[in-house]
Order: sequence, then C-alpha cells, then structure tokens
Amino acid sequence: MPDFDDLLAANHEYAEDFGLSGFDGIAHAGIAMVTCMDSRIDPLRMIGLEPGDAKILRNPGGRVTDAALVALVMGVTLLQVRRILVVEHTRCAMASASEDELKARVGAAAGNDASWMTLGAIVDQENTVRADVLRVKTHPLIGDDILVGGFIYDVDTGLLNPVA
Repeated sequence: MPDFDDLLAANHEYAEDFGLSGFDGIAHAGIAMVTCMDSRIDPLRMIGLEPGDAKILRNPGGRVTDAALVALVMGVTLLQVRRILVVEHTRCAMASASEDELKARVGAAAGNDASWMTLGAIVDQENTVRADVLRVKTHPLIGDDILVGGFIYDVDTGLLNPVA
C-alpha cells in the first residue's frame, strides 16, 4: 500500500518501544471523554493523562450521539469509568454554520448532493453541552454515582472552561 508507506514506517518506529503490550483495556484513571475530532485537540494531554488512562470518544462536534452513549455505558459498567467529560471547543466547524449551510459546503466539496444527510450543526454550544451532559446523566444504564461534566475547550489558550 504505497499511499500509506510514510504512516507504516512511522508505525514501525512506534512499535520498536511499544509499552502497552498486554494492557487490559481498563480506563486506569477512571475517565471517559467525548470530544470533537478536531486535530487541535489532544484529549489525554489536555487533562494530564497518558495512554491507558481514559476512554476517548471522538466525532464531529464532540456530541453525545447514540454510538457515544453505547461506549459510555460500556465504559461505566465494564471498564471502570467513574467520570465523564463532554468537551466541545471554540472555533468548531460544526458550530460555524447552520445545518443547511454545512450541507451546502459538504455537497460542494464532495461534488454530490448532501441535503439528505444529517450533519449535526451546533447552534448554541453551551446549551448543546448542557443537553448532552443531561443525556448522559439520565441514561438508565449510567448510575447516579458517575460524575459527568461539560466543558468548552479553547483551541487558542488550551484551557477547559466548565459549562455544566
């Protein structure tokens, strides 16, 4: 796969001193985070953690989707997650335009109609974070003993700002 040679070479270098062999898959710091796929976000480092400490769930906008909820349920019931962070961020593409505007931009970039697809534009980030935190807190398979917090990460300062 010549198109991936650079990445495979980097992987071989990474594997030379790979330290997670035999890891049990438990969130050793008891943390799960739902955040955006934005490449400016380094989820573990921004909260002082290392690989193996947390479960990281990423998607456009950092939303608590149905799939994210399944992962959170697995985390709290089977993988020792005790605290959940819901983290959106400043200057997010998902919060930069309406649903219709995002569909038009995606359609233009793809050269295909995207009007049929739900993208999940975010109109009000703080209210969206609050709603997603509530969605996690009220899930019947996520116990009342699980701590859930909502934040907006500032991509220009590196600071997490509490919302909910």
